[in-house]
Amino acid sequence: MTTQSEPGSGRLDPGLSAIMSERRQLINLAYRLLGSLADAEDVVQETYARWYAMTRQEQDAIAAPGAWLTKVAGRICLNVLSSARARRETYVGEWIPEPLPEPTEWINGRSDGITVDPADRVTLDESVNMAFLVVLESMTPAERVAFILHDVFRYSFAEVAEIVGRTSAACRQLASSARRRIRAAQASTTPVARQARIVRDFKQAWEAKDIDALIALLDPDATAIADGGGVVGAVLRPVEGAEQIVRSLVHLEGRLRDLTFLERTVNGRPGLIAQEDGVTVSVYAFEVADDRIKHIWAVRNPDKLRSWTVGPQHQDQRVAPRR
Repeated sequence: MTTQSEPGSGRLDPGLSAIMSERRQLINLAYRLLGSLADAEDVVQETYARWYAMTRQEQDAIAAPGAWLTKVAGRICLNVLSSARARRETYVGEWIPEPLPEPTEWINGRSDGITVDPADRVTLDESVNMAFLVVLESMTPAERVAFILHDVFRYSFAEVAEIVGRTSAACRQLASSARRRIRAAQASTTPVARQARIVRDFKQAWEAKDIDALIALLDPDATAIADGGGVVGAVLRPVEGAEQIVRSLVHLEGRLRDLTFLERTVNGRPGLIAQEDGVTVSVYAFEVADDRIKHIWAVRNPDKLRSWTVGPQHQDQRVAPRR
């Protein structure tokens, strides 16, 4: 995005610098609201486009530009969420939020040639683990926006009301309803180190074709959901039950034989990726409860793997996040 400087100074306009410093906050907000990094980037781009469409006098009249940007981004997200429901009804197979890698695993660039600044990357915490994002998908757009803005980003209900277009009391009710959904779906907490061990055991059992070990690692009522986005051969429906999941894995063994499985952090939790010739073709996120795998989310949709697609020619492009 083109920046403006003070005439003849060669230095960045301090006001513009303050505006651009909000970008990471906006990316983090939009990703949590939409579950898609591509959509989040589009929302932030549109938000800044609206800022730059104003005259300098109109910009100067805004007392809190950061709050203005957040309000605009929130409203755009609300509109996107409303239209996304219709789009996802025609989506091929199951729709899963876009998985994100550990910051050090991101590549510096996108498939469309746009450079991604490390400072713009999503901060990973409990509000972006896959189980949390999947529950958010079950909420109404207004519930999701009210909950994320208030409970995650700590905006007051008065501020949320301006974005959602409802009263503060109504927004309080929306956030409360969303909170109940989160509590109802929460599994008992398993320490991350233990989760990593269970995911590692699952990988090793899968590679060894140890059916008994795989079944033992899965909750009897476990669910596996795949998002192929129309990829040929992708599983279109959830697979329920430990034995059914293992049967599916055995059935897929021929297609997976040439893949290399690696342990990676997926949305802040232990997960796996599958690579072919050094390029990531699948990402697996897990929910572990009571020392067993309760949910598996597998993403094969290439559009959702932009942040993971690191081939041998890109290995030197990995960069660490700014501190």
